Amino acid sequence: MITLTRKLIQKALPHRPDDAHKGTMGSLCAITGSYGMAGAAILSARSALRSGVGLHYQVMPRAIYPIFSSAVYESVCVPVDGSSVGTLSKGDLPAIREILSRCKAVLIGCGMGCTNDTADVLKAVMTESKVPVIIDADGINALARHMYLLEGSHAPLILTPHLGEFSRLTGLTVPAIAADQTGAAEEFCKRYPGVTLVLKNHRTVIARDDTLYLNTAGNSGMAKGGSGDVLAGIIASLAAQGADPINAAAAGVHIHALAGDLAAERLGKTSMLPSDIIEALPDIFILLENKKIT
Repeated sequence: MITLTRKLIQKALPHRPDDAHKGTMGSLCAITGSYGMAGAAILSARSALRSGVGLHYQVMPRAIYPIFSSAVYESVCVPVDGSSVGTLSKGDLPAIREILSRCKAVLIGCGMGCTNDTADVLKAVMTESKVPVIIDADGINALARHMYLLEGSHAPLILTPHLGEFSRLTGLTVPAIAADQTGAAEEFCKRYPGVTLVLKNHRTVIARDDTLYLNTAGNSGMAKGGSGDVLAGIIASLAAQGADPINAAAAGVHIHALAGDLAAERLGKTSMLPSDIIEALPDIFILLENKKIT
């Protein structure tokens, strides 16, 4: 078990050359959000963009396009018809496939909703993608009903469950997972080799095969809905920029935690919000780039 440190994370971050342009700094396809959950799409998009991705394509039901586009100016918006309940539909798959063909990584699940159609979208992404797929939140919940997809996917996979979602993936109880979080992560990675697991808790474990990282940064002010969407966006951004999945996961978790600690210093644990974590990201990246924080 390796404890994450600033020095370790600096080595894991993707290189950003001076002659970079938006086409060389990665492209991310985000399949997130639904009616009533536009915030999840907004938070993950803003954190991905703050983490350096060159192009961010946002696939979303047309029902949330107005609020998303008014909150995130830098995304390439791909509104699709969606279903009658404001989630994505399997009828949206042709448009999704076209965007996938342009991108270096895919984020799916944040606020996506849990329907048969969204499960069909997840199945298509997992079976057809060749680039890293980051699966969070409702994507995890859909996957729990179709675990065979973990064995049939040709894409590098990063799963980001909290303990309750991991319970649904494994059948273990939450108390059993909490009692031996490292052991539970190790067993999962033995069962599904090559999958990168981010098992979220107050101390998050990141695992793939025999590699195990422990994050000890972060604080209780981050225990608010939306923090996971911010984390998913950071990890997906780093993966789209070319970081190896285990490096993207480990760096993303630690950067998220450091930004959370900085937000707590500024605003207090009670009042800080997930959006404040995003606002702290620039200072953390400056720190990691060995520049002075102002």
